[in-house]
Amino acid sequence: MAFRKDKQFYRFAAYGFLKNLRFFEPFIILYFREMGFSFLEIGTLYSIREITIILCELPTGFVADIYGRRRSMVASMLSYITSFIIFYLFPNFYSFSLAMILFGIGEAFRTGTHKALILEHLRQRDILDHRVDYYGATRASSQLGSALNAILAAGLVFFSDSYRIIFPAAIIPYLINLINLATYPKALDREVRRTEKRRTWRDFLMVFRSRDSRRGIFNSGVFDAFFKTGQEYLQPILKSMALALPVMVALSGRERTAILVGGVYFLIYLTSSYASRNAGRMSRKIGHMEKTLNLTFIAGSALLAMAGGTIGAGIPGMAIIFFLLFFLLQNARRPVNITYLSEKISHRTMASGLSAESQIKTLLIAILAPVIGFLADRFGIGLALTVSGISMGILLTGVFLKKETKE
Repeated sequence: MAFRKDKQFYRFAAYGFLKNLRFFEPFIILYFREMGFSFLEIGTLYSIREITIILCELPTGFVADIYGRRRSMVASMLSYITSFIIFYLFPNFYSFSLAMILFGIGEAFRTGTHKALILEHLRQRDILDHRVDYYGATRASSQLGSALNAILAAGLVFFSDSYRIIFPAAIIPYLINLINLATYPKALDREVRRTEKRRTWRDFLMVFRSRDSRRGIFNSGVFDAFFKTGQEYLQPILKSMALALPVMVALSGRERTAILVGGVYFLIYLTSSYASRNAGRMSRKIGHMEKTLNLTFIAGSALLAMAGGTIGAGIPGMAIIFFLLFFLLQNARRPVNITYLSEKISHRTMASGLSAESQIKTLLIAILAPVIGFLADRFGIGLALTVSGISMGILLTGVFLKKETKE
């Protein structure tokens, strides 16, 4: 490792680890389907969440930059916890819509803000040249949290024989994380004088005037939108496979599903942790960051399309492998993305700049989720994912990154 792991590194890592103990994530689509929701209705719930993020993203980003990033992170945790309570106590579509709104507010306060805290810490320590390795290492802890999350969530579902228990269980790690975030060093908030506030707005507007930063934001947002939308369909694929396999027949369908889903997600996130930790090595091996981001974008669209094609061909095992590779790719790519954007965006507006990148992603998810849900209801998951992968590849022509040339 090229940098020394100080105390704050472990607190950043703890945040990611605890944040990813979302016990509902490996099973939430199955829970919605069990309640009788169509894929279109599920896509609508996700669209409600993403529209909320769109409406709140930039205001919360500016609040974080100007009035305190730590306070924004604490507000995020409180909003998440409230949404978990509603998911548990009021299981119906309209209550879930409200829970999705609160979850979206939590995402808006969080997205980009914690990355800005990490980058501010690196700037204060004068080790910004280690951004890929440092962020990759903290992200690796997040993926380890997701790996453990898969096992614990599977255990909760298996022993309770209910998907509903996963929501109150998720409150515990989020309360611990709230305390962790509330006690971050005050120096990371970086006080902004009144005379600097106008500069913050001006620097933010400059983000979109620069071709490199603009294309970088869209390249990242488009890739992540297709990843986030497509990866949700792994759950029903795993469920159908669990019910079809001639093993564990003495167990109930939900118990078999819990074992397979937990095992596959554990493997995915464990290997994703390794990918994040080695993101810097991958980028250096491929070459400059623009080339790395373009090649991984092409590979991601191909993997998504091939996952859909193999589902349509009746080979779900191959589809699961393609999803595994897609997860690995996304987690190796993300630290490179953040580093690329940090070179194009002023440190004064890092939270709002990264929030803009996230807003592009959320806008696309708000559009993609119900559209892909409709296609899945009408034509099947396989065709829906194939169309998604092809569309993603076509969009690369508009977000292709070119290496900055110097006179």
